[in-house]
Amino acid sequence: MVDLYAAVRPLLWRLDAEAAHGLTVRALRAGLVPTPTPFDDEVLRIRLWGLDVPNPVGLAAGFDKNAEMVDAMARLGFGFVEVGTVTPRPQPGNPRPRLFRLPADRAVVNRMGFNNDGAAAVAARLAGRRPAVPVVVGVNLGKNKTSTDAAADYAAGVDALAGVADYLVVNVSSPNTPGLRALQGRAALADLLDAVLTARDRAGGRRPPLLLKIAPDLTDEDKADIAEVALTAGLDGLIATNTTIERPPSLADPRRGEAGGLSGRPLREMATRVLAEMYGLTGGRLPLIGVGGIASGADAYARIRAGASLVQLYTALVYEGPGLVNRIKRELAQCLHVDGFASVADAVGADHRPAADRGAPAAAAKARFDQIDPI
Repeated sequence: MVDLYAAVRPLLWRLDAEAAHGLTVRALRAGLVPTPTPFDDEVLRIRLWGLDVPNPVGLAAGFDKNAEMVDAMARLGFGFVEVGTVTPRPQPGNPRPRLFRLPADRAVVNRMGFNNDGAAAVAARLAGRRPAVPVVVGVNLGKNKTSTDAAADYAAGVDALAGVADYLVVNVSSPNTPGLRALQGRAALADLLDAVLTARDRAGGRRPPLLLKIAPDLTDEDKADIAEVALTAGLDGLIATNTTIERPPSLADPRRGEAGGLSGRPLREMATRVLAEMYGLTGGRLPLIGVGGIASGADAYARIRAGASLVQLYTALVYEGPGLVNRIKRELAQCLHVDGFASVADAVGADHRPAADRGAPAAAAKARFDQIDPI
């Protein structure tokens, strides 16, 4: 699988990034991407929010904005797929070009602007699925750019999609919708979550877990406020993190100055740090999903030890191709076995425990992982 992608990638990369993504979507929908031999290991199974997740490696929001590829991505080995961001009404997003590869940095910059088909279309696609491979499906919710009532938009998203989602995500952390990140402030966030939780609780028989996706560019006060509001409101979890508006001085690619959110390898350390801080601030009481710069089993394992119950990737797929999913699962399973953990759940937050109870420190575990023969 990886070798096939290596052969195709030079041709694919002759197209601009968004055109290449569109071609990938069409190939996946048409079944033209070979399905790898599945890798399974009981150590990777985890039960969370009453859901049986086949493995903790998920697809981050942004890749499948319109729920067109859920089952195709499940066949590639993902344990869960998060679609969106979905807004109540369809919208075209920002003007093109709006998606840029930074190969020198193994990164991507995007300023897509929540381009999507709208909640009704996405709900219909999810309702019409006939899945052959078990996979947990999350829906990432946003507000329309022209909306003046954010709470009403997020509540409308819940109303439309709660019946077809295994979990829902309130996305207030994208840098590409004006004013969106201001909703992470303490008072605004408390009001927003109250409205969204009320909508979720009136959804009838289905009451999917509700998560909040946060930015990496937060002050210590912001993070403390978010943790307190999330616990007080009764949220079911947090996703750390979205893309960053920062531009680390280490960036070397000529397109590093493009406006938008930066993802990929340069985000890895920042996202890990924010996730670990949120685990500490919430006392480990809220399940966390770690995302940002994950490109290997060692990256996934470090995020789990920092406090993540699940992890997500997107940008690494651009560089490594679909074979990356099973590779990460194999490497993660090896890391867990080497350190004597019986399950992913046993390793969650290990770096926060007393030294005698944490297993191998992440750095030592990675060093041993590096010595494992590749599969």
